Amino acid sequence: MQRNNYTLLYIGVLVVLMLTACNDKTVYHNYEQTPPSGWEKNDQLSFTLPPIQETGNYTEEVGIRINGTFPFLSLSLIIEQTKLNTGERQCDTLVCELINKRGYPQGKGVSQYQYLFPLKTIQLNKGDSLRIEIHHDMKREILPGITDVGIKLSKTSRAGKVAARIKAQEDKQ
Repeated sequence: MQRNNYTLLYIGVLVVLMLTACNDKTVYHNYEQTPPSGWEKNDQLSFTLPPIQETGNYTEEVGIRINGTFPFLSLSLIIEQTKLNTGERQCDTLVCELINKRGYPQGKGVSQYQYLFPLKTIQLNKGDSLRIEIHHDMKREILPGITDVGIKLSKTSRAGKVAARIKAQEDKQ
């Protein structure tokens, strides 16, 4: 009898894991490598996102991977976005805090550290496609220690829409 209880518990855990794994709303997630010699200030990393299949709000995040040679506490990025079907352009600056004041990386990892920073929530219509270009805005012309930069686009859930509205109201005040 006790064995049946464990079997049911095991099956229940598997079902829960399968259901949560299928709820991923990620539409696009890709990284581009920077040159091993360093990321030059004029080098833009480009991402072309395929046409969106469903109208809605989408959350954009920027992923950064660094190694131990990154010389600063933070990284300043310029992110230019263009909706390919309308030509609408937006430009944002994102400051990424990578290392704390004691010199310890804040990301996940051991010898290479990974970070994911929220950028914004945007409204996209079915068929919209984006081109996103990223370059650094640091004092050094060649920036060592950045190994990869990525973009993640996820469909915002209902709770995410409410949070976005609350944030927008706070920004107005």
